[in-house]
Amino acid sequence: MAGKLIYLTGPSGSGKDSLIEAARPHLAVRGCEVIQRVITRSAEAVGEEAIGVSLEQFQALKARGAFALDWQANGLAYGIGVQLDAWLKQGRHVLVNGSRGHLREARERYPDLLAIVLRVDTDVLQQRLLIRGRETSEQINDRLARNQLFLDSEQALVADRVHLLDNSAELALGVKSLLALIDTEITSSAQRVNAVADQT
Repeated sequence: MAGKLIYLTGPSGSGKDSLIEAARPHLAVRGCEVIQRVITRSAEAVGEEAIGVSLEQFQALKARGAFALDWQANGLAYGIGVQLDAWLKQGRHVLVNGSRGHLREARERYPDLLAIVLRVDTDVLQQRLLIRGRETSEQINDRLARNQLFLDSEQALVADRVHLLDNSAELALGVKSLLALIDTEITSSAQRVNAVADQT
């Protein structure tokens, strides 16, 4: 059976990087890889352990077919290497730190992906953004406004087969919820495959 693509997204400050790192050893036990992103920013930039490249390098990699998925957001280009496809074919599950704006395109290529969007209460998000100190006050206000719009659209996300995962509380609870969701989805997928096999 092919592996499952776990497409995790969420607004800036929702805690994606912290959640992924805390869940990493538990994911490994489940045969789930966490794939690095290629991003057009300095390798010394604060944030996830991504592969930093110049825009020219990114475009050259894309031209050579090095990416299974790629998109642009917040003035940066993001790419997911074709290692993703190799792992999925091997039956390994793969977690991707994705983009909400690119979900439709990702789903066209991987129809069976598990889409997860982190949600965070606006007051919690404000505290996190202030603590990390990356944005100006104006940028923080913009992010808070976008987060509120996102919270207001939750019902539409659920209707679009997107799983909402609340990450407003302590990290351990977020990890527990993420793993429970992944376990449920992987079990359901295996049962669907077995049911089809039994009918043939």
